[in-house]
Amino acid sequence: MDHHTLQKAQCFQGNLEKIAKSTLLVRMGHCLPGTMEKTSKDGTAGVPNLQLYDVKTGACLKSFIQKKMQNWCPSWSDDEIICARNVNNEVHFFENNNFNTIANKLHLQKVNDFNLSPGSQPYKVAVYVPGSKGAPSFVRLYQYPNFAGPQAALANKSFFKADKVTMLWNKKATAVLVIASTDVDKTGASYYGEQTLHYIATNGESAVVQLPKNGPIYDVVWNSSSTEFCAVYGFMPAKATVFNLKCDPVFDFGTGPRNAAYYSPHGHILVLAGFGNLRGQMEVWDVKNYKLISKPVASDSTYFAWCPDGEHILTATCAPRLRVNNGYKIWHYTGSLLHKYDVPSNGELWQVSWQPFLDGVFPAKTIKYQAVPSEVPIEEPKVATAYRPPALRNKPVTNSKLHEEEPPQNMKPHPGSDKPLSKTALKNQRKHEAKKAAKQEARSDLAPTPVPQSSPRNTITQSTSGDPEVDKKIKNLKKKLKAIEQLKEQSAAGKQLEKNQLEKIQKEKALLQELEDLELGI
Repeated sequence: MDHHTLQKAQCFQGNLEKIAKSTLLVRMGHCLPGTMEKTSKDGTAGVPNLQLYDVKTGACLKSFIQKKMQNWCPSWSDDEIICARNVNNEVHFFENNNFNTIANKLHLQKVNDFNLSPGSQPYKVAVYVPGSKGAPSFVRLYQYPNFAGPQAALANKSFFKADKVTMLWNKKATAVLVIASTDVDKTGASYYGEQTLHYIATNGESAVVQLPKNGPIYDVVWNSSSTEFCAVYGFMPAKATVFNLKCDPVFDFGTGPRNAAYYSPHGHILVLAGFGNLRGQMEVWDVKNYKLISKPVASDSTYFAWCPDGEHILTATCAPRLRVNNGYKIWHYTGSLLHKYDVPSNGELWQVSWQPFLDGVFPAKTIKYQAVPSEVPIEEPKVATAYRPPALRNKPVTNSKLHEEEPPQNMKPHPGSDKPLSKTALKNQRKHEAKKAAKQEARSDLAPTPVPQSSPRNTITQSTSGDPEVDKKIKNLKKKLKAIEQLKEQSAAGKQLEKNQLEKIQKEKALLQELEDLELGI
């Protein structure tokens, strides 16, 4: 293993305190709900339960009284110049770690959560206000410190069905993805509530991201290029789709056992994984050519992290999520297992992390598809055989699947087309063509067509029997035969016909015989 490229994994056997950046330590007192009153019974101020410490000196810089246990943690900008904290109906901003003076305030009635943008100035902040009394919830984007006036917001997106939200900025701080969740799904389709995905850009654009499959949203992640994002969603087997900034699908990875997505630091590789209650299967994709690189399996993993070099992957089984078989593994993205460490049976592994590096230290390398050599053997996961009742154990096994898995599909527009042709789009296109053909048939039936004198066949068909019922049957048969001719022409042109259309073509011989019998009876 190349120790110059692959940074060592640092293991910590203990529960770390919440650290904000590199200079401050935040400590939250363990107070029960209902015990965080601002004042005590005698009217004096209560004991502060939120302290900010200077890591270098250990001095307590400031103490606050924090009343709510949700969204209590202060947030710093990447350069640590500003710090923001949610207080009642306001977001307070402090500058240069001076917590004795509030530099700016963002006031919104019932503001519930906020999220500072990554990167340096100009700073941006996304704030969430839940809906009440029939009014919708909304997320607004602001640029610090421009908070005054109704036109101060850079963008606004309102929506219903939201008890809580998760706001995800892209790396360039130009757009936010909002996962809106409800605690209860009123349709009864999901025990875990209902989720929707929204897109908001700092230029004012906003949209609802249309997800083709119903079900929960497991994970949403931005590419480091900030030009696309990947969503993992839908009832198992889950779908995974890459969308562009117009919220149009770019590539559909089909369905599979997955609930998480991880872009590499350079954004050129995407890992789709199924952890937690899934078997730990990983799919490593080249997202430039949308080509599958490898499919390693990391069973019982509770943690995943990319190395800053963009080539190595760390998976780990940690306590308290799992207290047995703790350890970590280091992989190459081509599927090779390079290093493995198992914690002794009487010990527990609580945390594993890569040594951090600044962006740009490791340049992006050409993607390889051949597995790199490794001396560490990969243990094949034990596949449990399905239970077979005694009456079927001596009979041949039938290959039956509970779910039909969908294959990957490129959703980019084809040459000469404006939009990508998904399965739904193709179905709608066929319906449109069928309606168009029906209209043409109706027009041709109403318009008189010239009959050549030299055609005895046409002379017979234009004759009438004197019986209106027979004439009506003849007209209907001719209409059906004409539709069959058009279907045969479409099939010859390469169009894929549906089942009912193929059945119509098979009836052509019987219809011709019936028409001939009626005409001979005239």
